[in-house]
Amino acid sequence: MADSKEADPPTDGMTIEELAERTGMTPRNIRAHQTRGLLDPPLVRGRTGYYDTEHVARIDLIRELQSEGFNLEAIRRIVDSAGDSSGELLDFTRVVRGPFEDEEPEILTIEEIARPWGGGLPDDRLMERVERLGLMRPLGSGRYEVISPKLLAAGVAMADLGIPPEVALDALESLRGRSLALADLFMDIFSEQIWEPFDRAGRPKEEWPEVRDSFETMRPIATEAFLASFRLAMEAAGEKAISQAIRRDLDSA
Repeated sequence: MADSKEADPPTDGMTIEELAERTGMTPRNIRAHQTRGLLDPPLVRGRTGYYDTEHVARIDLIRELQSEGFNLEAIRRIVDSAGDSSGELLDFTRVVRGPFEDEEPEILTIEEIARPWGGGLPDDRLMERVERLGLMRPLGSGRYEVISPKLLAAGVAMADLGIPPEVALDALESLRGRSLALADLFMDIFSEQIWEPFDRAGRPKEEWPEVRDSFETMRPIATEAFLASFRLAMEAAGEKAISQAIRRDLDSA
């Protein structure tokens, strides 16, 4: 009786064909992943191997990492470190890669983009710079995907003040560089204070939700801190500019 029970497949088990259908892979590629050490072998009952939801999560994780440009050897090291927490690591990866807020890109023609600056079409060098900064993506036929309509709106507001597009782009480029530095600062804090202690503890499975929540909480904290600091800086810069203007008037009197 015990032998018969031992031969029963796991309740959540899938054959390799069922796993292939669920993940959109071929059985051959699944076996190749096993050979490379990317995927754990199935649980064998009789002559049949059975896969479970952890195998599905592992395959999803491998695909996510491949889409990020990791090669298979690097992925093997990452999934080895994940152990039986592939699902948690995948969820965390998706949180990290997810948009900070729901800002929908817009599709505009080159004429619509240029209109706030008088309607003259921008030269190729200017548009290449815009693309290089990741502000817009060409779609062909004179159409562009505007990644952040809010940044474009800031540029349009500058155009309303009579500021030429090259100067507006200089400002946005400088802002982007400073923003990246500030983002790195807060991510370093997250890494040192939250991720590294969690990693040293062996990434306990029960602590993954707390780590994900901490990351999601850190982003709005960073935003609010940046905005508050920027407001203070703008006040100080405004006072300095006014003082310098008054001083010049007095000197010239």
